[in-house]
Amino acid sequence: MILAATLAVAASAGLAAQAIQRALYVSVLDRAGVPVAGLGPADFIVREDRVAREVLRVGPADEPMQIALLVDNSQAAEGYIRDYREALPAFVAAMTEPGGPRHEVSLVALAERPTILSRYTSDRAELLKAVERVFSLSGSATYLLDGIIETSQGLIKRAAPRPVIVAITSEGPELSDRHFEQVLTPLETSGAALHVVSIGRPANLDHDRGVVLDRGTKGSGGRYDTILLGTALTARMKEIARELNSQYLVTYARPKTLIPPERITVAAATPGLTARGTAVRGDREERRP
Repeated sequence: MILAATLAVAASAGLAAQAIQRALYVSVLDRAGVPVAGLGPADFIVREDRVAREVLRVGPADEPMQIALLVDNSQAAEGYIRDYREALPAFVAAMTEPGGPRHEVSLVALAERPTILSRYTSDRAELLKAVERVFSLSGSATYLLDGIIETSQGLIKRAAPRPVIVAITSEGPELSDRHFEQVLTPLETSGAALHVVSIGRPANLDHDRGVVLDRGTKGSGGRYDTILLGTALTARMKEIARELNSQYLVTYARPKTLIPPERITVAAATPGLTARGTAVRGDREERRP
């Protein structure tokens, strides 16, 4: 019996030694969409290819983010420019709070072609000046898919440790001539979480755009919101900012194997709570192609 117990302990220690640690940035919201605070390891369920993994540690995610803010300023968005003037500064203010993590934000306009209005910076004044340069371009269409591709490629080159893309789009025509895989592949490689707010009644029937907005947000740990009126944009952007600022860093253990998982999921153990997770950059790079 003593020998058996000793062997069992030794085997357990051997397995523990072979385990490696991985981490996720996780948002947890209640039914009202409010971030939930005070959670611990027992409150999260992490699975790799449907196999549950042991959650080791949970703490606040305080690594600075690199946030690309993509804005549709095409002719279809002309009626929303006034709403942008209120919503964008509110988001920028929430992500550049003095004393908090030094998040960097960039601003990209999407009409005619993706155009950088401000490079990544923590300077609130510089970002607010860039917001003032957002105007609707008459006769233009939006290039959201091109914007996601170029932004993802830029984040890859920067080796951004905690990348996020937040896109505001109208239901106007999309002229990016891209298959959805051309967009989703660099997005996944970048490790960015994609959040999208679409304004107006659903009218854009472009298949590739629809797949990107659905799979791109779900697969990256982001959210896809639709609002009918531009006047609701400020409240929605504040919600996204609160969610980003309230994320957890969830660390879990997985066996050391040659074949990385195809899919990683996270869920809240408490019914009624919604969890969304994004693999920490570096961990994601081990995923199978």
